[in-house]
Amino acid sequence: MRIGEAARACGISPKMIRYYERAGLIPAPTRSVSGHRVYAEDEVRTLRFVHRARLLGFSVADTAMLLRLWRDEARASAGVKDLALRRATDMERRAAALADAAASLRDLAGTCPGDERPECPLLDALAHDPARTGGGSAPAPSTGAAAGPTK
Repeated sequence: MRIGEAARACGISPKMIRYYERAGLIPAPTRSVSGHRVYAEDEVRTLRFVHRARLLGFSVADTAMLLRLWRDEARASAGVKDLALRRATDMERRAAALADAAASLRDLAGTCPGDERPECPLLDALAHDPARTGGGSAPAPSTGAAAGPTK
């Protein structure tokens, strides 16, 4: 099947398929005489696997590791479990950091009168050094799960 058909079969966009190919998660597919990418059912199954792993938040590197484990019938399941538990722990840590940031933002929003006047302590708080004012910092943006284009 061509890239559009493979994309529909996996619930992703052709752009994502090309990204997975560039990232090395899937091999370059065979090409038709006219130069179109052609995907066999095994490649579509691999695309689904990659897409589901990425939806669960696995990085490109972790997804590549999961692919190697998936293809290795002599694998020990302990490696798979360890990778999944480490990812879950990382997600929980990020969720806690986001919850802390949301609480801080709500507290800051509470200082702003929200009326027609220009005064807003929230803006003043954002402009000050957090070390001097006792405020924390926002969580760093994610670098693992959100890599690459979205659907």
